Amino acid sequence: MFRTDPPAASAAADFRAAGLSALRDRLSTRIISLSLAVLLVVLGMIAGTLWLSWKLEGAGAAINDAGSLRMRANRVAIELTLAQARQDNALAEQVQALDATLALLRKGDAARPLFLPDEPAIHAQMTRVTQGWQQRLRPLAVAGTGEHAAPASYIAALPGFVAQADRLVGMIEHDSARKTDWLRLSQIALAAMACVGTVAVIYLLYLWIILPVLRLQDGLRRMAAREFSLRLPVESRDEFGTLSEGFNRMAGELQGLYHDLETRVAQKTAELERQNRDLETLYDMAAFLNQAADAEAMARGFLERVMRQFDADGGSVRVLDSRHGRMHLLAAAGLPAALAESESCAAANACHCGDATREAVVAIVDLRAAQRQGAAGDATPCSRNGFQSLAAFRIESQRGATGVFALHFRTPRALPPSDRQMLETLGQHLGTALEHLRLSATARQLAVVEERNLVAQGLHDSIAQGLNYLNLQVQLLDAAVERDDLAETREIVPMLRHGVEESYQDVRELLNNFRSRLGTGELRPAVEETVGRFRRQCRTEATLAIDESGGAWPLAPEQQLQVLFILQEALSNVRKHAMAAHVAVALSHGRDFRLVVQDDGEGFDPEEIATRAEAHIGLNIMRERAARLGAQLHVQARPGHGVRIELVLPAGRSSGAREFADTRPAPTTTETQP
Repeated sequence: MFRTDPPAASAAADFRAAGLSALRDRLSTRIISLSLAVLLVVLGMIAGTLWLSWKLEGAGAAINDAGSLRMRANRVAIELTLAQARQDNALAEQVQALDATLALLRKGDAARPLFLPDEPAIHAQMTRVTQGWQQRLRPLAVAGTGEHAAPASYIAALPGFVAQADRLVGMIEHDSARKTDWLRLSQIALAAMACVGTVAVIYLLYLWIILPVLRLQDGLRRMAAREFSLRLPVESRDEFGTLSEGFNRMAGELQGLYHDLETRVAQKTAELERQNRDLETLYDMAAFLNQAADAEAMARGFLERVMRQFDADGGSVRVLDSRHGRMHLLAAAGLPAALAESESCAAANACHCGDATREAVVAIVDLRAAQRQGAAGDATPCSRNGFQSLAAFRIESQRGATGVFALHFRTPRALPPSDRQMLETLGQHLGTALEHLRLSATARQLAVVEERNLVAQGLHDSIAQGLNYLNLQVQLLDAAVERDDLAETREIVPMLRHGVEESYQDVRELLNNFRSRLGTGELRPAVEETVGRFRRQCRTEATLAIDESGGAWPLAPEQQLQVLFILQEALSNVRKHAMAAHVAVALSHGRDFRLVVQDDGEGFDPEEIATRAEAHIGLNIMRERAARLGAQLHVQARPGHGVRIELVLPAGRSSGAREFADTRPAPTTTETQP
């Protein structure tokens, strides 16, 4: 039976075969294979020359030792001749040395190195030399030792042994010469192979690398010359083949891009011009909205600029009254009066403008077609007045939708997405500007209300109390006149005069407070003037101590004014209520700003004051001003022990005028006496 592989196994085998084929075709694989082949050949040649050199070195040592056989055999003959004249072991030593030399030649010594060549003839000759010594000369040398030595037999046999040794040396020299020739031939072959291999490697590298690179370089040069129809031949499946395919794809894409490049450039240029025009519009609109101070003038100028920018035939700006569900016309241009004041456009949920407050953008290209597609009924006010297109955009701020502005066109007009986005942005700018106007008006109203509250508090704490006192004295005077009580009348009249003078002083003091204006660094002279005026108004002794040795930044003008008001209020309370003999004012500006006003008057009970705080508005005014500063106001009082008022403005709460730092007066510590 035949056995077939499943489809998955076949696909896997094909994939592995394709992977191996791609691996073989890679340039890196070919370069590595070529390098390894050259390396193996060179290493083989070097190993052969090293082996031949090693053999030659061993053969040279063998020649030396074989040549020494003749010398040692002759020494043995000499020692045999002299053996009768002396009694020593020199002959035995020579015999042993010759035995050792023969044994070394037979065995060899790889460490020196020393060994005979591998030729059989040389080993046979070595055997004959060894047998000649062992069988003929050595017995004669050993037998000839002692008193009856006869070296004649040894000397007669010596020439034959020497001849055999010379023949052995000659054979070894001949073999060494042959190996030397082989060594020279291998070195010449290695040099030739190096030259041929170098040329071959250079040629292959030229075919594999340099030539494809030159083709790519020429292709890039021609591509730079806008020859986009150029295609490189793909002659291999290696990396350069992949590069050539990529180059051809790039050339095709560039050719396609170049054909419609002018169109794209024109489109990009038009888009850039539109963006520049939009930026100019935004800049001009932002500058105008920042300068306009009136809502109607702002809406009118906004509408004129938008209509001019988008060639609209009419336009309107309406603000949303969410409480009553209506839209009030703020500005209109190019619209008939009947359309601008149309009641059907005033409802917040009516017509297309009302829809824009909920949907952000309502753009209708053809009002008549939209009317035909919608429910049956009367035409819209815009279509009745000859307008065929409408675009309405929501005016919004952080509070949400605050109104809507609309552009009317007498011809069908479609706004592209960029123009819609631009108009939405302009609507947000207008909404922000209108919200800014509203907040500015609210802030001004709050400032007026706050200032009126302070004026009312000042009047209530000073003039109102004085008038109440005068009213009471007038009633007493009226009763005394009715009784014809002249004595009581005489007592009341001076009190009335004193009350009128006190009220007059209060009025002057209030007017002075309301007119006070301070610049940076003017707190010190203002404090000195306030304390001096206090000294002139009453008999209470006052001292002033100012310590500016801390070198801190001066307070801002608004902060200085609040501090001055608190000081004036405190001194006014001392003058009116304390009945004090002495009051001390201390002002220091180190790390923290500190103002202390302390008198030795009658004082008061804080618990009692807390139960009727409405009658002591002066303290409340000081606390409100301290809160506005972000400062702390401490009031310490006991009946009969005076009052101590301390104002502390911590470091970091003061916003000094740093631009005047170089012109600040030098820190000084002063104390003035009345």
